Amino acid sequence: MKNNKYKGLCSKLVAHLKEKGIKDQKVLNAISSTPRHLLFDLVFRDKFAYQDIAFPIGENQTISQPYTVAFQSELLHVKRGDKILEIGTGSGYQTAVLCELGAKVFSIERQKSLFQSAKLFLNQNNYRAQLFFGDGFLGKKVFAPYDSVIVTCGAPYVPEELKDQLKLGGRLVIPVGEGDVQQMMLIQRLNESDYKETVYGEFKFVPMLKNINNYKSV
Repeated sequence: MKNNKYKGLCSKLVAHLKEKGIKDQKVLNAISSTPRHLLFDLVFRDKFAYQDIAFPIGENQTISQPYTVAFQSELLHVKRGDKILEIGTGSGYQTAVLCELGAKVFSIERQKSLFQSAKLFLNQNNYRAQLFFGDGFLGKKVFAPYDSVIVTCGAPYVPEELKDQLKLGGRLVIPVGEGDVQQMMLIQRLNESDYKETVYGEFKFVPMLKNINNYKSV
């Protein structure tokens, strides 16, 4: 829950996102309802929690910029009850926004400490996502197919496993590129073998990591 101070700061953030072009009211409502300040240490909350910036969370990772979260969420066209696979749980912020949109979220995190802290945040705030510690390049085939897949880190290429785990008509939103800047892509599955790709410009993400030990992937 937000007190009045954080409600006011969040309202300003939502107004800012509207000015930057976010139009989906469901996405704006989800951003408004997500307690982003709880992901910040007390000393940083008032100044940074509802600014439109990314912020370090350890392990060389960041909590995503609200505009980026809103932009990717808008591209997903989330409907209540949609089954969504998220690659890169990170802080759990994007996960929480998807839950606010009514999605059934399956999320994979590569960093063990972030996996644990995100799980704590989501559980404490009654977000009922299913979290897994593992290699996001592999997806989570056991729960496939998904209505949508969202990747919240910079992928060097589009993993075929993620495309294969989409339903027919499903949407994959993924930033692709090996440098500091990636191209945001929307990949829509048209049938068993054909996909439509649309590029939406440049974004900056931390890199997508793989090849880890000591996890189970099915």
